[in-house]
Amino acid sequence: MRALTRATSVIFVVFALTLTGCSTEPATDAGFVSGDGSITILPPDQRQVAPNASAVDLAGKTLELADFAGQIVVLNVWASWCAPCRAEAGALEEVAKQFENQGVQFIGLNTRDSNAAARAFIRRFNITYPSLVDTDGRIQLLFNDSLPPQAIPSTIVIDQKGRVAARALGVVTAATLRAMIEPLREESGTPNG
Repeated sequence: MRALTRATSVIFVVFALTLTGCSTEPATDAGFVSGDGSITILPPDQRQVAPNASAVDLAGKTLELADFAGQIVVLNVWASWCAPCRAEAGALEEVAKQFENQGVQFIGLNTRDSNAAARAFIRRFNITYPSLVDTDGRIQLLFNDSLPPQAIPSTIVIDQKGRVAARALGVVTAATLRAMIEPLREESGTPNG
């Protein structure tokens, strides 16, 4: 009986850690781990190569991060049920449009969500960039060796050499996104604008 109780306790702890995304941040009443608003920007010599994540997007097309080699990639982890994700949706779309055709690709990473709810979110907020389906968090876990997305929402920025360059935990503004993208454009000699 004692072994069964111990096994049940271990299962509960593993389940609880899975739900919190391995973060030290407190979970909110909405069932997700909130970000602390921190932004981490790595100098080029400290960046790790981003994993070549591959998944089907919400339109049914298979995409790989390698498809965007040579570009800056802004990867935003979101879910339709996440209030902070709704709060930042407009800023993400605004900056995605600003840098469209300028070597910057935005990609959503929809997690712990149904495809129907995710598609409704995209329609509601007029999101034009693709969103990969990551229902079980598998793609998020691939970033554990660099700057893992430890909250919903999280935003990861990958430089033109395919390395993880920056991460924001929590809601981002248009100004924050620009501040994360523009130095990477300068590294490659791409003028701002």
